[in-house]
Amino acid sequence: MASTKRMKREKSPFGATLIYLMSPRFLIYVSCALSIWGDRMWRFAMSVFLTELYGHNLLLTAVFGLVVAGSVLIFGVLIGDWIDRKPRNKVAHASLFTQNASVTACCVVLMLVFSYRREMEQMWPGWLTAACYAAVMTLAALANLASTALTITIQRDWIVSLTGDNRGQLAGMNAAVRRLDQIINIFAPLSVGQVMTWASHVIGCGFILGWNVVSLLVEFLFLSRVYQLVPQLAVKSQQEVGGHFLERQREAVTVQGEMDSWETTDGFFNKPKTLEKAKDHRTNVEGEQATTTGFAPCLQNTRRLLRTCREGWDAYCRQTVFLAGLGLAFLYMTVLGFDCITTGYAYTQGIGGSLLSVLTALSALSGLMGTLLFTRLRGHYGLVTTGVISSWLHIGCLTLCVFSVFAPGSPFDLAVSSLPLSNHSSSSREVLTEGLARAYSFERNMNQPILPDRSSIHWTNSTVLFEGEPDPKHPESYISIILLFSGVILARIGLWSFDLTVTQLLQENIPEAQRGAVNGVQCSLNYLMDLIHFLLVMLAPRPQQFGALVFLSVLFVTTGHVLYFLYARKCKIKNAPVQKTEKKDPLTERSCIVEKATSLSLLDCGTTICMSS
Repeated sequence: MASTKRMKREKSPFGATLIYLMSPRFLIYVSCALSIWGDRMWRFAMSVFLTELYGHNLLLTAVFGLVVAGSVLIFGVLIGDWIDRKPRNKVAHASLFTQNASVTACCVVLMLVFSYRREMEQMWPGWLTAACYAAVMTLAALANLASTALTITIQRDWIVSLTGDNRGQLAGMNAAVRRLDQIINIFAPLSVGQVMTWASHVIGCGFILGWNVVSLLVEFLFLSRVYQLVPQLAVKSQQEVGGHFLERQREAVTVQGEMDSWETTDGFFNKPKTLEKAKDHRTNVEGEQATTTGFAPCLQNTRRLLRTCREGWDAYCRQTVFLAGLGLAFLYMTVLGFDCITTGYAYTQGIGGSLLSVLTALSALSGLMGTLLFTRLRGHYGLVTTGVISSWLHIGCLTLCVFSVFAPGSPFDLAVSSLPLSNHSSSSREVLTEGLARAYSFERNMNQPILPDRSSIHWTNSTVLFEGEPDPKHPESYISIILLFSGVILARIGLWSFDLTVTQLLQENIPEAQRGAVNGVQCSLNYLMDLIHFLLVMLAPRPQQFGALVFLSVLFVTTGHVLYFLYARKCKIKNAPVQKTEKKDPLTERSCIVEKATSLSLLDCGTTICMSS
């Protein structure tokens, strides 16, 4: 009777809905949505807070971007190694608690600074304020490291274990999480931006603090429930990294054995003959032991950390999907995205804040179309071919951005340099003066940190900070800016489809014991490319030089896709003998031949044309 009632309940719409709401997949979606929402609010608010604290100057914002990117670049491999060595539930809980606790503490510091800023400046001239800024930077970097660890754990490991060998479910979950990310990119910054606009920065900090406390409790309960419902998460393969553990344990035993032998040898061969000599000898040995005890473990720890980093990079380079991951990292070196650089450039070309909000919404819709395209292409052509088609779509749309540099209304001028060539050159001084006049609004409104997160909404509420700014000079023609944003918006379809393709390739081909380390290296590479993008923007900050940044961006993006073409060609050649030996019916054989011929022709054309360009 009980089983019959349960079957009837499962067949009813309400029962099916209730079962789905209690399923691990839905709990993962809710946890990811809460985490992404908190990250988007925090990153948006941090840039606004730092710009406001430093008198509408971008110095703190730039330092924040460098500290965050540099911390992941340095510690990304170590974080991945820690994820591989620890149980999944402990890694998720520790990352979740560290992230939310760091954000909460940072909000408390910012609330104190905003509330007692004058008193702090009068108490210790400059030093207390500088200490608060340093604390904010440190806590923000720690929160970002914990967020990176949580993202690798849930989106690169738990989802793979949850779906098992079902690649269709894996692709569906990846696409669903990416759709949540695109939607949240619109509404999360808007929510905290409205709170800061209509209330105050202190209340905005309190809003983020409260969100993190509630999110911490909900995510902790949901992730714990998922861990209980999915038995595979409790089993973690450590076969391939077991040797590394043995080496580290052997090193620790060796160090301890050296300490013990030091004590035993000194006690056996140096027996005191008199009480005075015994005291002197004991004092010398204690001093030498204290020095050795403090220095040897520190040296061993440093050596172990360096070995861990080297092993992580070696493991990444040995992966079969190395070229695909490296190609994805190259896509982060671009100004052709909806970050502060592109939106600031658009403002100098006469595009207002309201129109920019519409464009960011269109870019989010374009990203959603990319996730839908990925699922359909993967179902029809396979995962590797989907990446090839997405690469061509991405490169083709970015050609509109290249055309925009030479279109009417473009301010592109290579004669404008960042520094004057001669103090006595009147022509150079006139050009630079004009460039400064046109670039003033761009520099003052670029109020977001340059992060690898390509959030399309980070600049939305920047007009709140600069309401008194004069409107930028309108260009002679809007053809250039229309081509630029048409290319950027349309390119996001291929970009997100390609990103999902490489993400799933990494998930499917990386051994379970190395997922953390390899994905940590991937994050480090992404941040490295974004740091290069940041430095190039610093070297060419004027609107007249934006065209050169467009050329460099297209070059890096094309290089990334060429690397993927090489990987796809190698993959197709490797799988060709296997397909010949398998027995298939004529219809299946004919479809496979057509797919293979189409993929190889696309790869040949892509490799030839992209390398020649």
